[in-house]
Amino acid sequence: MPKILIIDDEKVIRSTLKEILEYENYDIHEAQDGTEGLKMIESQDFDLVLCDIKMPKMDGLEVLDKVSQMDKQPQFIMISAHGSIESAVEATKKGAFDFIPKPPDLNRLLLTVRNALEKKDLVTETKVLKKKLSKKLDMVGESEAINQVKDTIEKVAPTDARVLITGPNGTGKELVAHWLHKKSNRNSAPFIAVNCAAIPSELIESELFGHEKGAFTSANKQRQGKFEQANGGTIFLDEIGDMSLSAQAKVLRALQEHKITRVGGDKDIKVDVRVLAATNKDLKKEIEENNFREDLYHRLSVILIQVPALKDRKEDIPLLVDRFLGDIAKEYGTAKKDIEEKAVKKLMEYPWTGNIRELRNVVERLVILGSQTITLEEIKKYADY
Repeated sequence: MPKILIIDDEKVIRSTLKEILEYENYDIHEAQDGTEGLKMIESQDFDLVLCDIKMPKMDGLEVLDKVSQMDKQPQFIMISAHGSIESAVEATKKGAFDFIPKPPDLNRLLLTVRNALEKKDLVTETKVLKKKLSKKLDMVGESEAINQVKDTIEKVAPTDARVLITGPNGTGKELVAHWLHKKSNRNSAPFIAVNCAAIPSELIESELFGHEKGAFTSANKQRQGKFEQANGGTIFLDEIGDMSLSAQAKVLRALQEHKITRVGGDKDIKVDVRVLAATNKDLKKEIEENNFREDLYHRLSVILIQVPALKDRKEDIPLLVDRFLGDIAKEYGTAKKDIEEKAVKKLMEYPWTGNIRELRNVVERLVILGSQTITLEEIKKYADY
């Protein structure tokens, strides 16, 4: 049942609003002025606050301002008999969901309350999802090799320097890119990831830079590319070693001039994008074989981050296994399984050619097929090379 606080110095208004909203099955609480209301918000959790603007001791806008500085932030609907455009604008700037004049229209009041509560649910859900995503993107490990990567991220992330991330498949290159974005000044703007190896060469330019209507046979309408979508934020070009030479030339221009041109267009479009790139290829060798532009390589590799293979950070395997056991249990809705110490030691002996991705797959297999405490024998049976 949604919990609503009514703050108003007029008892008749409080009683009327309470009667209406309790009929709609809301849990209603009252405060007779801003000071009392603020104390109640500090001590309890409310989903929504209906707050009068003109009150003794502390007016509604002051209450709204103080609550906006708290960790708990219920939705606010401001109400006043002295309604004005200025009051409504100021209340909205301070974070109020809406502004309703007195006496409130019943239908509008109920609709606004429902919409405000729906927004509260969405905000809460978004926070939960962000927290889950943040945990999913945790960089697990305490080895010297992974700590060196973490230290580099801390130093480089706040800058706009371009970064080239290298390492074998499955080591977590995209994870490094996510952290570079998350710890940057662009973290509230989009993070757009593009897998250059997964896009056919004839479509990569359209994917990156967009196209105009009629630019080619299936171009039925104008389309924004990934660079435009990432404007103000970060674009991550994964497996850039697989990009065609013609697309490389356009990426180089975007880096040099901060401009792109859609396929089939002649208009320059300014873009403000930080570029991160990753590859599992030896780009210097690709340059020698004329598969990669040397000038693009130097533009991309202002900072180089080499993500270590799992075989070079085997001391992190126990931590990774424990994390995967917990994550998989949550995904399956089951209790977290244990693993024998000698079973973990056996996992540390393997070469892990597929790196962290392979380790995660093996742990999932053991969770599905193994007993509640995963044994050395089960490691040999289900995970042995």
